[in-house]
Amino acid sequence: MASAARCYGIHPMIPAEPKVIPENILKDSVLAHIAAAYFSIGKRLERKTRCSATRGFILSTLRGGATLNQNQIAKLLGFDRTVVHRAIKSCVQDGLISEKKAASGRAILVSLTAKGNKYRDHLIKTRLAADEKVRRALSEEERATFIRLLRLVAELEF
Repeated sequence: MASAARCYGIHPMIPAEPKVIPENILKDSVLAHIAAAYFSIGKRLERKTRCSATRGFILSTLRGGATLNQNQIAKLLGFDRTVVHRAIKSCVQDGLISEKKAASGRAILVSLTAKGNKYRDHLIKTRLAADEKVRRALSEEERATFIRLLRLVAELEF
């Protein structure tokens, strides 16, 4: 491809999005390349599953029959309570999450519905299929090196 930005943002079956990271920053920044790759992958998975990352994280916190209130979910994920509240309302409207008033206090407890569990399973299968595609594209040695380098960068003190 002609530019580094397009390497991360263009897929033959997915419409192009405007460049988020300017070319001059990508050219000189390893961290910008890591971010561009991460966000590109996330956006493609969101389009494929029609599920935002926020919604996916919320569904993940409710796995295994967990029942939590919105504040607990926001704290676990490190998200703003308003963002969590809106996403949960959307999930309730879509039949993925059910709400019930807590026995004590004003909290509203949420849990996955059967439809929500099925949807979460679909999200997991889609992510695993994407992961398998990456696994097949890289040799075992390349994967090990890539993961080692990502860990090294993640553990650096800035």
